[in-house]
Amino acid sequence: MTESLPFRTLSPWLEAQFGRPVHRVALDAGSSCPNRDGTKGRGGCIYCDVEGSGTGALREGRDLELQLKQGLERMAGREENLGVIAYFQSYSNTYVEPARLEAVLAILEPHLAERGGPVVAVSVATRPDTLSKDALEILGRWNRRLPVWVELGLEVADDELLTRINRLHTVGDFEVAVARAKSAGLTVIGHAILGLPGDGREGARRTAAVLARSGVSGVKVHQLMVLKRTQLAHDWKAGMVEVLTVEVKELGAKVSVLQGEVDKVAAQQAEIAQELHKLEIRIGEVRVRLEGLVQRTMEELQLDLPARWLEIEQQGGYQPTDIDWSTVA
Repeated sequence: MTESLPFRTLSPWLEAQFGRPVHRVALDAGSSCPNRDGTKGRGGCIYCDVEGSGTGALREGRDLELQLKQGLERMAGREENLGVIAYFQSYSNTYVEPARLEAVLAILEPHLAERGGPVVAVSVATRPDTLSKDALEILGRWNRRLPVWVELGLEVADDELLTRINRLHTVGDFEVAVARAKSAGLTVIGHAILGLPGDGREGARRTAAVLARSGVSGVKVHQLMVLKRTQLAHDWKAGMVEVLTVEVKELGAKVSVLQGEVDKVAAQQAEIAQELHKLEIRIGEVRVRLEGLVQRTMEELQLDLPARWLEIEQQGGYQPTDIDWSTVA
């Protein structure tokens, strides 16, 4: 936790946890969601595109092995000794048969840190209503080999709004799923979206309270984005929904003013630092001169005092008659 923030940001925490910089490689395993395939509904979440808010790599013909290979090569080009989190991002990755989940995770084997590879952790994004007992057992076994995170989407702590955005699960589903995943020894990350239609500042506070109460280990917060090929984009174009309305120019002007003030403070701090440096040099010079003066004075005293005392002794020492008492007040 930094001095300016009441929470830990991810990158410094990862480096402290694993002893090196760590980045994620996003993977598309081609799963689905119960609000997409007809089990609970159709179309998916209103803000989610056809790629399941992921890379869409599988639809492009890149299988998991190729996605991972390309991702690891990309990370290796950034810097040496970089750790990697294999991030199964698209759709609900536990909404599959146990054998499929086993097969998906198996592609990581040759690249695990325990085998000298760069993969230091696994992160599995999913919905709270698709976390089966079998999935928890499989993830729990992997968690005994390397850290496994389950990223659970809450998005907003309002059952009515969860229905309106076609999530079609409840806040209670999320809380139960967090408890079950934690009981399996897994690290749980909660997802939230700010700016959903009908959700304001109070809604954001309510979501934060639910996340805190649930005991998740981390939180990923997204701002609402209107993506093409989504129901949200259709509704937004039709004027049916309102999104956050901060004017870009106004925000840019505020940022520019703030940056100007920051630059002024930085310049003042630089000037103060220079003056302090000059003062430290001057103090050092004065200290040297004082030390020299003290040394010379002590040397002179040591030379003069014995001769003076000898002269006094030869004259019979000090006598009371040597003092003119009439001058003493």
